[in-house]
Amino acid sequence: MLLSLEAATVRFGGRAVLDAVGLGVAEHEIVCVLGPSGSGKSTLLRAVAGLQPLDSGRIRLDGRDQSGVPAHRRGVGLMFQDHQLFPQRDVGGNVAFGLRMHGASRGEQSDRVRELLELVGLPGAAGRAVSALSGGEQQRVALARALAPRPRLLMLDEPLGQLDRSLRERLVVELRELFGRLGTTVLAVTHDQGEAFALADRVVVMRDGRIAQSGTPLEVWQRPADAFVARFLGFENVVEATVADGVAVTPWGKVPVPEGAPQGTRTLLVRPGGVRLVPADEGLRCTVAARTFRGTHVAVRLQPEDGPRLEAACALRAAPEVGDEVGVEFDVAETAVLGAGAAA
Repeated sequence: MLLSLEAATVRFGGRAVLDAVGLGVAEHEIVCVLGPSGSGKSTLLRAVAGLQPLDSGRIRLDGRDQSGVPAHRRGVGLMFQDHQLFPQRDVGGNVAFGLRMHGASRGEQSDRVRELLELVGLPGAAGRAVSALSGGEQQRVALARALAPRPRLLMLDEPLGQLDRSLRERLVVELRELFGRLGTTVLAVTHDQGEAFALADRVVVMRDGRIAQSGTPLEVWQRPADAFVARFLGFENVVEATVADGVAVTPWGKVPVPEGAPQGTRTLLVRPGGVRLVPADEGLRCTVAARTFRGTHVAVRLQPEDGPRLEAACALRAAPEVGDEVGVEFDVAETAVLGAGAAA
């Protein structure tokens, strides 16, 4: 592993904001750490960068213990949400900053600046003023500056957080392609699961200073570890259930579950696509409480006669109106049995 955290712990006022975290990042891997505010993800990044000392545990880079190694000697790159560009320097001066600190000659600086600006899609921009750049252009300059000294590990702290959604969606694809081309090892933190899932080889979800789940984006999306992870990913249809003989007994009635699902008191997830609307005299009778256009589909909130609300994903033309009575059936392919209990 290029990066290893071993029982890494940070306490603020006696409270563990990073609680005995163990995490490894392999060379050339892109790992995104997700979590709500206060989950410890930014503290983890700062600890790896050397900006936050550990109270206990170890951080190793290339197998070397980083205890006592200052930030500027760790050989890592760090890019913050607000970019933190130097307003008094032009684009080229910003990108060359780390190179100059490492003693690169003027010729080496110039060549590397030109190479990186072409790489991030800003050819010929070295002489431009930082204040004249758009938010997306500033993000690219900050990325070029972080990459300039060829860090062993590039760390991103909410790198696209200040950009509008369409620009974020475009740049995250470009970043994924760029890191793949360069073979860059990346540790990024974000609260945006769409951003993380588009960028990462592996997603790590944090809660209260601990890792709640780690896996590929597909693994985490298809099978959240528990109700917390499911709800954090935006799934609403999460309830406690009793599972036996291929069926979950839930507040919505009996719901089919996949073959081999764990038995007993569990948490059941039904993805919105697994909530099928049928005539009102069939299945679970519900009233349409709300509907929201989501671009590719309509999210329909359903209120059963008895039980918690459900969310269904419907095609625009097939979506019922608020106040309509409908029936609901459940698609076993879109259900998942999670951990024990604690669905609320």
